[in-house]
Amino acid sequence: LGPVAVISSLFITTIILTSLITNAAAVSIMFPIAMSMAEQMQLPYTPFFVAIAFAASGDFMTPIGYQTNLMVYGPGNYTFRDFVKVGTPLTVIYIAICITFISIYYKIY
Repeated sequence: LGPVAVISSLFITTIILTSLITNAAAVSIMFPIAMSMAEQMQLPYTPFFVAIAFAASGDFMTPIGYQTNLMVYGPGNYTFRDFVKVGTPLTVIYIAICITFISIYYKIY
């Protein structure tokens, strides 16, 4: 696979992890994987690390994905389904913008 596909899979995996655990834990798990992928592809580490950093802060699909989501979950009388319904399209847009930015900025076509 090309570098954009690999970074995209890394990005999506990190977002899925962030949906289940904290963003710091997701980065801790994905960091050595990203480093290994960059080494194997003989590419600079930075785009891979930027991808996991952006992905770890980009989960809008669950109330546990980010601290502010959890803060408004109770007082706003939101349901888990509300976050999935609104957050999924927002997360898809976020993924597309971030992957495009990373590939253009770091020239990893």
